[in-house]
Amino acid sequence: MFETIPTSRPVTPLLDQIDSPADLRQLSKKDLPVLVRELREFMLYSVGQTGGHFGAGLGVVELTVALHYIFNTPEDRIVWDVGHQAYPHKILTGRRDALLTIRQETGISGFPKREESVYDTFGVGHSSTSIGAALGMALAARQLDTGRKAVAVIGDGAMSAGMAFEALNHAGHVEADMLVILNDNEMSISKPVGALSSSLARIWASKTYENLREGGRKVFSGLPSALELARKAEEHMKGMVAPGTMFEELGFNYIGPIDGHDIELLTQTLHNLKDRKGPQFLHVITKKGKGFEPAEGDPIGYHAINKVEPDPQPAPQASKPKLPKYSNIFGRWVCDAAEQDERLVAITPAMKEGSDLIEFAERFPERYFDVAIAEQHAVTLAAGMACDDLKPVVAIYSTFLQRGYDQLIHDVALQNLDVLFAIDRAGLVGEDGPTHAGAYDLSYLRCIPNMVVMAPSDEDECRKLLHTGYQHQGPAAVRYPRGTGRGVSIGSELDTVAIGQSRVLHQGSGEVVICGFGRPTYDALKAAQALNATLIDMRFVKPLDEAAILSHKDAKLFVSVEENAIMGGAGSALNEFLQSQNITTHVLQLGLPDRYEEHATHQSMLRHVGLDEDGILQAIKQKLATI
Repeated sequence: MFETIPTSRPVTPLLDQIDSPADLRQLSKKDLPVLVRELREFMLYSVGQTGGHFGAGLGVVELTVALHYIFNTPEDRIVWDVGHQAYPHKILTGRRDALLTIRQETGISGFPKREESVYDTFGVGHSSTSIGAALGMALAARQLDTGRKAVAVIGDGAMSAGMAFEALNHAGHVEADMLVILNDNEMSISKPVGALSSSLARIWASKTYENLREGGRKVFSGLPSALELARKAEEHMKGMVAPGTMFEELGFNYIGPIDGHDIELLTQTLHNLKDRKGPQFLHVITKKGKGFEPAEGDPIGYHAINKVEPDPQPAPQASKPKLPKYSNIFGRWVCDAAEQDERLVAITPAMKEGSDLIEFAERFPERYFDVAIAEQHAVTLAAGMACDDLKPVVAIYSTFLQRGYDQLIHDVALQNLDVLFAIDRAGLVGEDGPTHAGAYDLSYLRCIPNMVVMAPSDEDECRKLLHTGYQHQGPAAVRYPRGTGRGVSIGSELDTVAIGQSRVLHQGSGEVVICGFGRPTYDALKAAQALNATLIDMRFVKPLDEAAILSHKDAKLFVSVEENAIMGGAGSALNEFLQSQNITTHVLQLGLPDRYEEHATHQSMLRHVGLDEDGILQAIKQKLATI
């Protein structure tokens, strides 16, 4: 066991010879345990240098080695779910040294990405997609008669999403030749692996057993009732020692559970399953953070880590108070509001820690609902609760709310139900890149009838607007960014503001009016001061403060600033209103351009898109020069 993260590169003579899975397949099986140890050492070192997702990758080192050892990748397709666990895969597929650039600007992505490597067969970042994607590849192989294999690796958490079961149901129906591997690292489905279940799994995966099984089918093929009896007998026998009955009912041949850290057992089992026809399901038990004791003991805390910095023993100095994150502001507000209103319930799709619902879950356990990775269900659950006089608050990331969009429209907004969406990680999110960016919520929310859409510019505004949305009768959304705010003083009262009411942050001459929506509002303050422009913190994207806009109808230039896609965003709302009032003035819309922004630090990304202080100022100057 490693108790500390190495700060110098470990000696890895076997791993250093592996530049592709073809090199890996040249090793003998007796070399694999050594490679596993070296791979785990290198991953500990590299993530310590860069930061990034941690525990999931450590847990699948043996599985990753076994998959690339047995399957002919990249010809055979391996689809990783979510991608948090793909670091060992990247190391073995020609990106060993590049791992020291992971999640950094111009470096490799923290998730599998098709443009990055032929071994990344499917781009991921959101969970529960692997089975559907691998099924598509299996059906393509059948249609084109390529003979390539398709494997989906999915975690037990991702199995909670409905789309995973939709894909399983379809795969069983079409009898696809594919392998689904359930990486069970939290004991949420199975009981601890014992000698009996491991031994039986060896038997079920063996060619002898498969031959007997197929032979029995042929013998009983003329006796349908006997064939069904034999199938039921096999299913119930498996069900007594393994949790696979559900998967058997869906049409899969279930094998497991087996020890996911036994490299010999893994390679033997995968070898036996590789050429099996029809849907195969392998259940492996792994330990998140395997090989690093702190991560094994705290898999949530070590899901991802920051870069490990040396401790230079700096001179003592007065410590600055730590600024709260926006998620902390939400966590504090939801507890305060729950104290005053017993109807408040909180819902999250497996984001208790990220959304800071930890204290709420402890203090109000009967009013806390973690629905697992099931965003669609989270939204409809809230709708049902709102129908019968509860006041649900859905804590969800912007990028994940996209998965519940139909439910947001039809189950909540169409029925004008009293649901508050607390939308975290709005805007650019830095090193996690485009799969996690909340770049579209203002665009996809403002077009929905009955929705009130708010974008706070600072921490105190966030608290006020959350309570404003909660008190509003009907669907409302408050979108706030990742990370900390400006350090403004946060009130302790549960104050509200009038729906649709803006505030002026800087009064200028009136020739240039800057309308700020959310976090970038203060980044526009420098431009407002330099150009003697009026800066309005709009607060509301829907409804707009129309009176405030009309009071500046003689302005030479309106500027909208938002950390959202320009197309259909808050600036579009401003432009639409000006046109509806026949106000013919110049408009400059600043926001995210029509492209995906690759991972970098948040500040660097803002600079790329011109949403930092200097970028906003220069864009306005350039526009004024053309008027």
